[in-house]
Amino acid sequence: MTLVIPIALQNLISATVISVDVVMLGMISQSAMSAVSLAGQITFALTLFYMGMSAGASILTAQYWGKKDTSTIQRILSIACMFSFCVSILFFLSSFFLPGTLMRLFTNDAELIRFGSRFLQMNSFSYLVMGISQMYLSVIRSMENAKLSAWISSLCLILNIFFNAIFIFILFPSRPELAISAVALATVLGRIVELACCVIHSITKGSIRFRLPVRDGIQRNLLKDFLKYTLPVQGNYMVWGGALTATAAIIGHVNPDLVAANSIASVVKNLAVVLCGGIATGGSVLVGKYLGQGEIEKAKHAGNKMCFYALIFGVIAGCTILFIKPLVYSIVNLNPTAQSYLDGMLYISAYYCIAKSFNSTTTAGIFTAGGDSKFDFGATLLSCGLLFYRLVTYVLLFGKSPPFSYISSSA
Repeated sequence: MTLVIPIALQNLISATVISVDVVMLGMISQSAMSAVSLAGQITFALTLFYMGMSAGASILTAQYWGKKDTSTIQRILSIACMFSFCVSILFFLSSFFLPGTLMRLFTNDAELIRFGSRFLQMNSFSYLVMGISQMYLSVIRSMENAKLSAWISSLCLILNIFFNAIFIFILFPSRPELAISAVALATVLGRIVELACCVIHSITKGSIRFRLPVRDGIQRNLLKDFLKYTLPVQGNYMVWGGALTATAAIIGHVNPDLVAANSIASVVKNLAVVLCGGIATGGSVLVGKYLGQGEIEKAKHAGNKMCFYALIFGVIAGCTILFIKPLVYSIVNLNPTAQSYLDGMLYISAYYCIAKSFNSTTTAGIFTAGGDSKFDFGATLLSCGLLFYRLVTYVLLFGKSPPFSYISSSA
């Protein structure tokens, strides 16, 4: 647990950055909150790429960390940073030059498109630095330095909340359009500070550095191993995330009140589930480390413990969602229709957390660390495909689907 808790905390903090933007904007404008939530789907899609690459880098790092082979870990970081930066460039260009086109994928509402486009253009600059810092943090987590990773992410979150409070409640309390741009700027500044902390640690106290990849036989073999672990996990995240993103797009074209409710429900659910994701990451690091040392029995024991912790954390996460429902209603500014939608969504999210926690730990954590990353991809493809098909059919037939749409998005 000394490894799992800091990893879970760091995951929670990273996920909270965009959630803070949504919740704090919800205090002044439902439309601003909905627009940023929909625009955040682009950041969410990019994060899925980071998660896949981080998974591959973390598993390889854990195995070589078990051998204390820091020179090879240095090469792994270089490969991960190269891939993440290339993907970040693509997302930056599309978000900066085509924000309106991207927003139209999620809604036809002119006001939401206008607000969301402003947020996307400014927030796109954070993509240029976020990928590199996330790869570094994932690697040092796998080197059993999760506390430092959590501290760096905490600093980023605190700065983001501080700047958000100034922009939203002091400078632009009655001008949501300007507040949206300022909130995006706060996110960019926080990410820049996060990368600066990673660079400073790398130069002063870190055992690995930011360096360009070296072209030789060792690097080519590492690249093959990196892709071997990364691609199936990446495919799993893209199928799962694609279903969630497509569901958000359908909801955005059905009902503005449903968009607002889904914005808050997604924040609450993600903050609870991300704690469970820390167990999956911690489990993969522990199992990968023991496998790298050739200690099979210890790896099995660690896997069994992680499954038990996953179930406990899932129950705690679900109960937490139900416990904070009154607090959520008091913070955000929703009309009665949107609040009625939100009530049902939160109940479904509470049950979802239990299954999600256990599944993530076993299939995405333990199985992947042991070399079986294809099972998770196949299972996710089947479940998301069937549930998304039901969602599309229902919306086409009835034109609305508040509670059922969220069941499908929770696949």
